[in-house]
Amino acid sequence: MKSILGIGNALVDILAITKDDSLLEKYSLPKGSMQHVNEQRANEVYYDLKDIGASVVTGGSAANTIAGISQLGLKTGFLGKVGDDELGNFYNSDIEQLGVKSFLIRGEKGTGRAMVVISPDSERTFAVYLGAAIEMTTNDINPSIFDGYDCFHVEGYLLQDHDLIETAMKTAYYKGHVISIDLASYNVVEENVDFLRYLINNYANIVFANEEEAKALTGKEPEQALAIISELCDIAIVKVGSKGSLVSEGSSIYQIDAGDVKPVDLTGAGDLYASGFLYGLTLGKDLETCAKTGTICASEVIQVVGTKLSGDSWNNLRTAINKL
Repeated sequence: MKSILGIGNALVDILAITKDDSLLEKYSLPKGSMQHVNEQRANEVYYDLKDIGASVVTGGSAANTIAGISQLGLKTGFLGKVGDDELGNFYNSDIEQLGVKSFLIRGEKGTGRAMVVISPDSERTFAVYLGAAIEMTTNDINPSIFDGYDCFHVEGYLLQDHDLIETAMKTAYYKGHVISIDLASYNVVEENVDFLRYLINNYANIVFANEEEAKALTGKEPEQALAIISELCDIAIVKVGSKGSLVSEGSSIYQIDAGDVKPVDLTGAGDLYASGFLYGLTLGKDLETCAKTGTICASEVIQVVGTKLSGDSWNNLRTAINKL
């Protein structure tokens, strides 16, 4: 692999650190979950977060991963849908400044937003208004977009539309791409277990999951879940938080420590782990090195609020990765 195309919900991230969990209680948001909200509720949450100093950045799981890979130095592209509005223009401009080729389509609704409430213990809770992102359909999957890329990365949030995600993965499959999928959220997995297993078994080469997502998919704890997932694909990764990650390919299993880092915000940790892992894989590194590369990237992003790292941080990351 030398170039990576991603597809996902193009969302603007609105992030705020809270002093307590009162906002979660106010809007009945289960801590640590991802909940869809309508436009009215999205505006209410947004204004509350804005009042406590929210930051606004481009986001979306796959987009974060692709942007990270681009910053590490590989050719990347991203396919998603935004509104024909100010936030849509902002999104397009921002990802192109990060070196990602934009394949953004304009929808009829406003640009989607992910409101991220960051609790004092660094746990993230998402209130998501998909807006234009949910308007992406199979008609937007133009096979020519896949030309020039040899890896395709998919976010599990696209399971909201079974036809869309299967058409995208099937197109990449017939183009000969290596296909990776990040399961994205335990509640999304719970709602789509059978279909997700079908997708992985038929199209995916690489699966990224955290321990909650892996349990939702398999009903098992990390080690057993890893074994089950690895039977469905070539490479299985189960991230176990502060304990690091487990990686399996065939009969080979690796356990990678997370390192000693005090988190400020866990937003984007899984996305940037996938960035580092896929980057290492493109360079032909062994799986242990790929996992260590992913861990380094995840460790860096959890030390800042949000998913965007400074130029100095990326320079430090590249130096640390090269030492591997």
